[in-house]
Amino acid sequence: MSIECFEDVVAWQKSKQLTVHIYTTLTDNRDYSFRDQIQRASVSIMNNIAEGFERKSNTELKQFLFIAKGSCGEVRSMLKLGRELGYLSPAQGEELVELSYEISRLLSAFIKKI
Repeated sequence: MSIECFEDVVAWQKSKQLTVHIYTTLTDNRDYSFRDQIQRASVSIMNNIAEGFERKSNTELKQFLFIAKGSCGEVRSMLKLGRELGYLSPAQGEELVELSYEISRLLSAFIKKI
């Protein structure tokens, strides 16, 4: 299967899933700075994949994938903090952390393939 558009990239699909899950899970969270930061970081993952793909240059795509990977680490860090602060249940936190690890692995594989 060839990748025709960024929407075909599995890491983008999973990062969109992560972003939607974070938005819906934290919709009532009143720690606005925490909520805003984790939401922006999760959106950054998917948007950097999209932007890099649209550049049509493997060098630039790789650069944007590394940025997405960094944002993925930021999200995971915030998820762990969110669990400690009681913003996420242990089950929610674990599910989202595992999804972030999966995205990070997918990004690493994509970077190696380029």
